[in-house]
Amino acid sequence: MRILLAEGDSTLASFVRKGLEAEHYAVDICADGPETAFLSQQFGYDLMVLDLNLNGSLRGTDVLRNARAAKPALPILALCGSARAEDRARALDLGADDVLTRPFSYCELAARLRALLRRGAQPAESVLCVADLALDRMEHTVERGGRKIPLTAKEFALLEYLMRNHGRALSRAMIVEHVWNLSFDTLTNIVDVYINYLRRKLDDGFDSALIQTVRGVGYRLEAPDRAQSAVATRQGTTANATDPHRLAPIPAVAAGGTRGSGSRR
Repeated sequence: MRILLAEGDSTLASFVRKGLEAEHYAVDICADGPETAFLSQQFGYDLMVLDLNLNGSLRGTDVLRNARAAKPALPILALCGSARAEDRARALDLGADDVLTRPFSYCELAARLRALLRRGAQPAESVLCVADLALDRMEHTVERGGRKIPLTAKEFALLEYLMRNHGRALSRAMIVEHVWNLSFDTLTNIVDVYINYLRRKLDDGFDSALIQTVRGVGYRLEAPDRAQSAVATRQGTTANATDPHRLAPIPAVAAGGTRGSGSRR
């Protein structure tokens, strides 16, 4: 799952991000109101943690109000620097689903996030399935054919991204920017390395491979029957284009004519 962490304190943001990534979340950090507003509008986050004291031309409260209007279903946890009940109530009225007062412990923050995700997720969204592969986004578990498969945090994030886009060819640049939060460097092979890790854990020992290489593009996770169907279609198209016996038939010769007098196009 992908979380937008809008926090003006860089030290605190780094600490929270490290904890969330250890729990298999992908995390984007921003430190001011305008950047937070842009990211929350442009990308499909599963949850936002919002510091109400963000600086910039847009305050945290403005970001909260706009985000709630644009994305009514987005779970939002507001971080409030005041312990006053009136301030917490205002944050809830502006659209926050929950409010956490500073200072706070990481374990409480994580528990509140899990509660928000449980309330906001639909059953079909909380468990992703492709063929006999199942990924539980709430429990952070993966099974294939009933066998539990342990994954690292980054392997889990990569697999979740592939499964959320199953059947779609994903470029290496798309994968790097989504899973690693980095700008793509054509010299890096980090995607290929982690794809190999996943293949060893997901495909080895099974009759069919789920992760497909798309030449010239990147990778695709696809159910075996769909992958085989796509290959058969491509092969059939190639055969039709190259088989000399599939050329257009010679036009019928008029009565009394000779084959040599017929024209062939």
